Amino acid sequence: MRGGRDDPAVERRIPLCSEPPGRRAMENLIFDLKLVFRQLRKSPGFTATAVLMLAFGIGSVTAIFSLVDGILLRPLPFPDPGQLVTVGDQIRGMNWNSTADGPVSPPEVRSYIEETHSFSALGGYTSEDLELSGNGQPLRLEAGRMTPSVFAALGVAPLMGRVFTEQEDVQDVPVVVLSYATWKEQFGGQKGILGRKILLNRKPYTVIGVMPRSFEFPIAQGILGRCMLWVPMSFTTEERSPEAAADWAFAMVGRLKPGVGVEPAHADAERVAQQDIRQLPADLSTFEFRAVVRPLRAVTVRNAKPLLRILLLAVTVVLLIACANLASLLLVRAVRYQREIAVRLALGASTQRLLRQVLMESTLLSLAGGLLGVGAAAPLVALGRELLPSTLPLIDAVQMNWPVAGFALGLALLTGVLCGVAPSFAALRTNVNAVLKEGGRTGSAGGANARLRSVLVVGEIAVALVLLTASGLLLRSYSKMSSGDLGFEPEHVTTAFYALPSAEYRDQARVNAFNEDLLRRLDRLPATEDAGLATAIPTSEMAGLFSFLPEGYSASDGVPTPSADASQVMGNYFRAMGIALLEGRYFTEADNAQGAPVAVVNHELATEYWPGENPLGKRLRLGTSGMKTPWITVVGEVADAKDASPDRKTGTQFYVPVVQWEEDIGSFATPGDVNGNNLYVAVRSKLPGTQMEDGLRRTVRQMDPQLPLTHLATMTEVVSESEAPRRFNTVLVSVFALSAVVLAVLGIYGVIAFSVAARVQEMAIRLALGAERGGIVRLVLNSGLKLAALGCVLGLAGAAAASSLLRSFLYGVSPFDPLVMTLAAVAVFLLALLAAAMPARRAAAVNPIRALRGE
Repeated sequence: MRGGRDDPAVERRIPLCSEPPGRRAMENLIFDLKLVFRQLRKSPGFTATAVLMLAFGIGSVTAIFSLVDGILLRPLPFPDPGQLVTVGDQIRGMNWNSTADGPVSPPEVRSYIEETHSFSALGGYTSEDLELSGNGQPLRLEAGRMTPSVFAALGVAPLMGRVFTEQEDVQDVPVVVLSYATWKEQFGGQKGILGRKILLNRKPYTVIGVMPRSFEFPIAQGILGRCMLWVPMSFTTEERSPEAAADWAFAMVGRLKPGVGVEPAHADAERVAQQDIRQLPADLSTFEFRAVVRPLRAVTVRNAKPLLRILLLAVTVVLLIACANLASLLLVRAVRYQREIAVRLALGASTQRLLRQVLMESTLLSLAGGLLGVGAAAPLVALGRELLPSTLPLIDAVQMNWPVAGFALGLALLTGVLCGVAPSFAALRTNVNAVLKEGGRTGSAGGANARLRSVLVVGEIAVALVLLTASGLLLRSYSKMSSGDLGFEPEHVTTAFYALPSAEYRDQARVNAFNEDLLRRLDRLPATEDAGLATAIPTSEMAGLFSFLPEGYSASDGVPTPSADASQVMGNYFRAMGIALLEGRYFTEADNAQGAPVAVVNHELATEYWPGENPLGKRLRLGTSGMKTPWITVVGEVADAKDASPDRKTGTQFYVPVVQWEEDIGSFATPGDVNGNNLYVAVRSKLPGTQMEDGLRRTVRQMDPQLPLTHLATMTEVVSESEAPRRFNTVLVSVFALSAVVLAVLGIYGVIAFSVAARVQEMAIRLALGAERGGIVRLVLNSGLKLAALGCVLGLAGAAAASSLLRSFLYGVSPFDPLVMTLAAVAVFLLALLAAAMPARRAAAVNPIRALRGE
């Protein structure tokens, strides 16, 4: 290679003393940049491979970081969100999540608001479905019942109008504040919406305000629990009664006063809680609870953190493998250009300038990959928002924005610099005399460079195996969950929910008449086999948790009061849902309001409290020992129907007839109670579940044209929805695992292919001296298999070390499952063998005469 005017080594000998140093440095920089561009254009395959690999890694990280940023890192959409906290109870004997915010009762809402001193504003809220009618097709919307102080605590002003006042709340004034989405979708964004009357549960409410587009509260329930409008709390007569002290169905949010921390606020709330305990009615005196105060952000994202951490870890592994591949490619490139570098050094080129050129090349590649990755991440984020589990909070905040894009490009630049360091020093360690003495022969890879590339490939294989093992464990776990016993038969079952508005169905007689007529009509549908009604259906997590006392049970000190999920049922609910009868009988028409109170318990409850005994004839009653409730006789034992996601253990359950619930709750009953006005329908038919939806909808419309039927779905779809979070985890981690394996295989292929190309003359000499081509194949394969074997050993060790991260995500599978680990290692090993086989075949196909003649 001759030095010419374009050669930087020659250029630096031209006297440029008259030029300013800054200008000379800028010209050199521009020249180096042009040179790097020329070199990349001369190697389109190398450039495209490097850019695409990095684009995949950067794009994946950007998409996942958008989730992490939107859900975990970005402040809540309220002014000064760090001052927002939740206030609630942890009740001894109730199996509520110890990290949750904790529910409160109506009397506590009032006492916490009135008697605490740590909050500038504190309010209570709950959610319920309200029927919106009189504006086209009736529908049910999730509504928030809130005290006005919730709006004061959150500090968000309405987009239009105002929020309700304390006086409107106390006087039960029917006013409503709409969400932006409800205003737009249901009322067409009408400017004159303020002051308009709308029908909620067939009662006229006046619209007084519309909240901004970004306002969402409560925000912890995800899309399914999103409130579409807000009405005053206006506690009912029942909620103001002493018995309401056991109705833990409300939540609280508050804003701390300036200078007040969480701990002082907790002590303040605990003082009020202990006062409330002392004022409990006699039949509730056995309840013990303590106050809990937690930051609102921590409560909001508590369920999302484990999933997002796993995803971020998985995508980081993919990026690391992509970076290792880029570094390996740059090392190969540096070795190939050893002779050119040696000539330039011999002509006087500075090592600083050569280092800069190599780093510029890697930085340009990474920047191009980063820009392409950011562009690809935008549609990935949009797609991800559609596929995310509906239980995740703050999904609307997940989006590509400038901070995320800036993070991605900064990461790309950092990647370029780090990946270019090793090749840069490899280029600078070139032995000028040794390389130039070799003449036209192919440059050797060099022992140090070859070892570094091998280390990179071994690392790629190891981390890819860790990710593939995690994917295998999640896949096997999901398979076990999907094939597990649900305790019921979801096929051919159609479900729906209805809530009878109190304006039309104000007493128990009307509610009972509607429910009984509905069952009769459903039974008459041609394809119906069984039909029933219930307050909750399996896997929906809708059953209420009630404390109860089994007959003869005496609680020891420190042992929680027994509690179980209680469901009220009507008709042939058990047969419709396919819940098997183990002992005794189902409910019959004789189990009516005039009959003796009866219950059906699940197997878990029977074995927990009457182990080794027949539960038939045993008795239990609701509440605690101090409550005046009647004994309920067990007449049947049924299978354990999953009450939540199939991967969660089924708890204790009991069922009672809807018409007997008023008597079952004893002293808690009040004259105005109406039971059975919010029920799920379950219809088992000869047809697939989807083909019964029209008939079910038509039946309800014939009875009450204004009554909306919601949550209409097959039971198979309900189960699938409960499996969605685990399915999402499994699919996403599997995609990243497969990507990591593909990148690792490409890495091992690149190392072996370059090694073969650098040893063409060696292979030719071996063949010329009589070596068999099969021996050449084995020689090359051994190089690849050694790397693969070492990577697999390290990968298995890494998988075992990382098992604790996955333990909480697994169901029925050990994190050290030998089958998964063995299959993952064998798969990676075989893919590595395949990657090494192609260069091995090329090595064996070398023509000795042509290769040596070229030498």
